[in-house]
Amino acid sequence: MRDHDLAAHAALALRLGLGLMFLAHGVWLKGVVYTLPGTAAFFASVGLPGPLAYLVFAAETIGGLMLIAGLRVRLVSLALLPVLLGATWVHWPNGWLFTNPNGGFEYPLFLALAAGVQALLGAGAYPLRLPARRPLPAQA
Repeated sequence: MRDHDLAAHAALALRLGLGLMFLAHGVWLKGVVYTLPGTAAFFASVGLPGPLAYLVFAAETIGGLMLIAGLRVRLVSLALLPVLLGATWVHWPNGWLFTNPNGGFEYPLFLALAAGVQALLGAGAYPLRLPARRPLPAQA
């Protein structure tokens, strides 16, 4: 396998890992474990608008699916950076390790770095391709 092929497969592995992580945090953690109203209450308890929880849930769920599919990977990775940086901000007072009470900030900070790397790398191997846009017919 050539270096280019290895890099494409490495980007694929990162893309799938990030996509699954976003789905786990969106659908499972926020949607099932804490529930959306519970997540909104947590957001409010740390000084964020409660309704922002619903937007984060949607961003993580839709973004995770798009990453797994390989759709608009650079854009999605960049769009999810504020979510990860927000999580870093929330966990910052708890210290470095995520094993600290209420979780530390190293995990969301690392995920922000990984999303930034994904944005630089692009989709890698086996992305779904959206059909090309057709030009509009010329007006007479």
